[in-house]
Amino acid sequence: MLQDLFILTISLLLVIKGAMLATKYAIVLAENFQLSRYVIGFIVVAVISILPETFISINSSLGGNPAFGLGTLFGGNVADLSLVVAIIIALSGRDIKIESKILKNNIVYPFLFLIPIILGFDGYYSRLEGASLIIVGLIFYYFAFKNNPEEVPKIKNDHNSRKNLILLLLSMAMLLVGAHFTVTSATALASDLGVSPILIGMLIVGLGTTMPEMLFSLAAVKKHNDSLAIGDILGTVLADGTIVVGILATINPFFFPQKIVYVTGSFMFVAACILSFFMRTGKTISKKESILLLLFWIIFVVTEYLINR
Repeated sequence: MLQDLFILTISLLLVIKGAMLATKYAIVLAENFQLSRYVIGFIVVAVISILPETFISINSSLGGNPAFGLGTLFGGNVADLSLVVAIIIALSGRDIKIESKILKNNIVYPFLFLIPIILGFDGYYSRLEGASLIIVGLIFYYFAFKNNPEEVPKIKNDHNSRKNLILLLLSMAMLLVGAHFTVTSATALASDLGVSPILIGMLIVGLGTTMPEMLFSLAAVKKHNDSLAIGDILGTVLADGTIVVGILATINPFFFPQKIVYVTGSFMFVAACILSFFMRTGKTISKKESILLLLFWIIFVVTEYLINR
């Protein structure tokens, strides 16, 4: 058991470090194309931030355990929308300001999470349903980008861009290796502990995959780039709940325990609704509201443990 725990820890660290490096080089590339902070946070950084859970989910699906990947995605989303926001506010020591354009672009945001829940009511995702989820996610990203028009792309330094692209690809390779061993070691650890691998995916691996966006968002908030921070979290969670789930189903349609949708999916939707509501109260997320988000995550953990132990 100790060996599996050690491998899981090292693998998660590899995933987190790879994601942080990939985020760093992706931001530099995005700045070369003169993208705004909001678009960089919501689209560019969010795309990189989903790589850990994407690689882990694909590896689990190819390994014959797609439910582990789905649990990791939904569990990580709940943590992002509640625990991560609460930690960022606590460590930054101030409220997070929400710009009007973010509120405008995210009117329907929470309700998008109903789509994977409704499609998964029967405990099965088909290729058609997977394609539908991908399309929903891409349409939302399209309008988010369209509502934030940018200058015509202009590369400042072509040589540095190529260098950063190579480093970005190497970081993604590090992520892929870490993802593979995360799945195998987490499954073995679950067997050693006599608990469901899904529980390990939701509460340990899922939490680990939130580290890149949490560290990135915390750094952004400390620099008073609140739009960058909140954009990263919202973009990452949306992509996980639609595009990544869609990719899994498109690659390999799969069955899964329906309680993942009924319980974890419901927590994900409610978390999105609560965070959206807090964002609109005074256009800030306050310290008091962050405490409520933390309590929500604790209730989620206790519920999942009781159901999946």
